[in-house]
Parts: sequence; structure tokens; C-alpha cells
Amino acid sequence: MANSGIQLLGFFLSLVGIVGLIVGTVLPQWKMSAYIGDNIITAVAMYQGLWMSCAFQSTGQLQCKIYDSILQLDSSLQATRALMIVGIIVSVAGLGVACMGMKCTTCGGSDKLRKSRIAMIGGIILLIGGLCAIVACSWFAHNVIRAFYNPYTPVNTKFEFGVAIFIAWGGALLDVLGGAMLAASCPRKKQVSRYPNMPGSRSSPPSSNKEYV
Repeated sequence: MANSGIQLLGFFLSLVGIVGLIVGTVLPQWKMSAYIGDNIITAVAMYQGLWMSCAFQSTGQLQCKIYDSILQLDSSLQATRALMIVGIIVSVAGLGVACMGMKCTTCGGSDKLRKSRIAMIGGIILLIGGLCAIVACSWFAHNVIRAFYNPYTPVNTKFEFGVAIFIAWGGALLDVLGGAMLAASCPRKKQVSRYPNMPGSRSSPPSSNKEYV
């Protein structure tokens, strides 16, 4: 029963994590303009994401523009895109495999040990997908930090972390946590003794002492 509870908890954590990955990938607030120096008071806030860049004016108007060409993008942004997409696809596949191996589902056969192994494989796949997303977010964050502290970067073009990267980070961590719980739910085989017990108790050896009259 406890094993089924761990599987259910891991499944729902991974599901919430995948939703967070999708939402974080779509949102354009991966980095936002930093308000430092002479850029503290400004009428326009700039946002940049994986797919578009947006400008939010003080009047409440939001204008977004999708990137025209993939080849014109920075190589780090292309790699972040690819890793996030791979992470989402792998995580969805792992969630489907884990669903087949969970004890509360009827698909995947009736063998409990086999279903537990399938759930473990699904958890490992979820771990791989979550790690891909963590690498993508960390790489993007490293580039933002490096550009922020670069003295040759103009003040009005410096960016800091946006909301979307934290959502993607949180989704990736939930994905990894759920995958780890599913991977750890596989029961171990019971060790069989090499020396089976005898059906009857051993009879004591016949006494060698003879009775003399």
C-alpha cells in the first residue's frame, strides 16, 4: 500500500512538473531588463524568451514579436530551446511508461513485479527529461549572469532573471523528484536461501552405547 502511495505521489509531482516545463517554455519572461544606474526610471520594460521578445509600456500595452529566423539566434538560445523541447518530450514519454507500470492501473499486465519494473523505467526516463530541462535553465541563467557582470555590456541592455525561468526550474525539479520516487518504488526480490529447509527434523544418530545385562 505504501508503495502505491509513493507511485501516485511521484506521478502527480511529475505531471505538475511537466505542466511547469511547458508553461515556462512558452512564456516570454525568461529574462527582463534590469533597472540599474540610469535605467532605473523607464517607460518600457523589455522581456525576452525562447520564442519571442516583448515590450511592456507604462500605459499597459504589451507588444510581442516572434523571432523571425532560427539561424539568426544566438547558439546558446538555440541549445536552450532544443534541450527544453527534448526534456518535455522525454518527460511526457516517461510519464506514459510510468502510468502503465503503476499498481493502480490495469494496463501493463497483472504481474506486480513486472509492473513495478515498468514504473521504475518510467521514473528513470522522467529523471533524464528533468535533467535536460535543468541543464537548459542553468545554461541560460549562466549566460544572463555573465552578460550582466560584463563591464563592456551597456547598462540599458543588461537583463536579469524573469518569471519564466523560475517556473521552468521549479517544473524541472518536480519532474526529477517525481521520477526519483517512481524509480525507487520497485520492490526488491526476496533472497532465496541456498540451503532449503528439510521437511522433517533430523533424527538423532543412533546411540552407539550398548546396554549390557
